[in-house]
Amino acid sequence: MKAGIIGTGNMGKVIIEAFIESKAISPSNLYMTNRTLKKAKEIQEKNGGHVMNSNEEVIKSSDIVFICVKPHDVFRVIEENKDCFTGDQCVVSITSPVSVDQLESTIPCSCARFIPSITNRALSGVSLLTFGSRCSEEWKRKLSTLAKHVSAPVVIDENITRVASDIVSCGPAFFSYLTQRFINAAVEVTEIDTETATVLASEMLVGLGDLLKKDIYTLPALQEKVCVKGGVTGKGIAVMEKELGEVFEKLFQATQEKFEDDLAETRSQFGV
Repeated sequence: MKAGIIGTGNMGKVIIEAFIESKAISPSNLYMTNRTLKKAKEIQEKNGGHVMNSNEEVIKSSDIVFICVKPHDVFRVIEENKDCFTGDQCVVSITSPVSVDQLESTIPCSCARFIPSITNRALSGVSLLTFGSRCSEEWKRKLSTLAKHVSAPVVIDENITRVASDIVSCGPAFFSYLTQRFINAAVEVTEIDTETATVLASEMLVGLGDLLKKDIYTLPALQEKVCVKGGVTGKGIAVMEKELGEVFEKLFQATQEKFEDDLAETRSQFGV
């Protein structure tokens, strides 16, 4: 199977490197392009693959095409090249504001959405799949197999796209920010240095992930095991309960509001 990647920014690069490292796709069957070809060539130098000079060349060379550009650029890529797509191809958007219905309204292919996470670069974490009504069973199987090479794929309905993306795709950034604040506070309040605190916090997160992955503890059970009544952990959690307030509720409200703005823009472009 020949795969094309249009857009080699952060997530396009993650997808390319994860697919190649996991051997889901061989470099000889991977075609890529980018508005700035230098970025694509840098990826090629490290990982192999073919750099094409245009979106059209990628589309015509590929069986499955991943569109990895910004949401407001997806329609332009589709519209400028809609005559290049054929019914036996599969076109995959990786951005939440562009629905599979919008893709299907414009091109004759099987259409799907694959929302990756940066954790997929470690061949770990979750990816989110949504299939169009015209997506063939064969392409559902092929895309699911690709996703399984780099992640634990979960098929989701359209109505939970944003919140699922917040958890899976934005979540690593959110919790990286919290961890950095955790480290900075430790350095400011105590005598620990930044390097040591960073190592300890990072390894703690890796260990926490292993506990959850191996189903040794659930999140509530883990908290209960560590939080001895009247102990230090309980004191810390009491502070968090008081100070965090509605921070996460407000976070999801903010992302939903941004999502609505993005949806309005893509609807006006696609007319769907």
